[in-house]
Amino acid sequence: MTASSDWTVDMIISTQTVAGILGNFSLLCGYIVLHFIGSRIRSTDLILKHLIVANSLVLLCKGVPQTMAVSGWKQIHSDFGCKLLFFLHRVGTGVSIGSICLLSVFQVITISPHNSRWAALKITAPKCVVLSLFLCWILQMLSDKNITKKIDFGYCSAVHHDGTREALCAVLLLFPDVLYLGLMLWAGSSMVLILYRHKQQVQHIQGTDPFPRSFPESRASKTIFLLGSTFVYFYTLFSIFQLVVALFDHLRCSLVNKTVIIAACFPTVSPFLLTSRDSSDCSK
Repeated sequence: MTASSDWTVDMIISTQTVAGILGNFSLLCGYIVLHFIGSRIRSTDLILKHLIVANSLVLLCKGVPQTMAVSGWKQIHSDFGCKLLFFLHRVGTGVSIGSICLLSVFQVITISPHNSRWAALKITAPKCVVLSLFLCWILQMLSDKNITKKIDFGYCSAVHHDGTREALCAVLLLFPDVLYLGLMLWAGSSMVLILYRHKQQVQHIQGTDPFPRSFPESRASKTIFLLGSTFVYFYTLFSIFQLVVALFDHLRCSLVNKTVIIAACFPTVSPFLLTSRDSSDCSK
């Protein structure tokens, strides 16, 4: 990469990191204020709080170290320090996908008709949110990966296996996430279908928007659908880049920074997607 290319990439990473941290911090502060003034806490709000914390963890473990490296700070030479950064990044990413999956499934249950098979879960689902979030954090913290060959990430040097074994480890780690992605895709398509059928039943609603404005849950569902779609896009792109970095040593130097940029895209964008939604439309 040329010097100008390096400068451009470094500026993108720094801008992403600052904007993402400020966006997530502002949103989290908003929820804290609502809590202290006695505002009613919805189940979706609780899930979103965990999503914000997970997004912040991703930015702190990827964007901040990379930004420090750009500013001339020394690398983290400690093997423990590098492993801790990678571990926390993995936990943050895993909790993010778990939170969005839980959010999507919860919303499908909420907007499902009373005569559907999901109707029985409308009362029990909110009671399971806290336990589901707790299990999400625990399961991600139990995931680990042994690494044995040096890689330079700019801010940190770590070790990993040979390309083939590293790729196999990556695939095994991605397997639970694939299940999450499958649930998210199912939930997203189910939301569109349920709201489209509702639109067909309401004669006075005009237009072709599958998310009718008169439906109280439509805006919340539309935001969750957009949030899930955005995550799936960036996560799929990030996973592809990770596999390429693991398999092809000669491409590693040119792709490491791009992988950091992609990893920070969703945590940076998500708080701005969430602030565009009307919280009064969220379900309990």
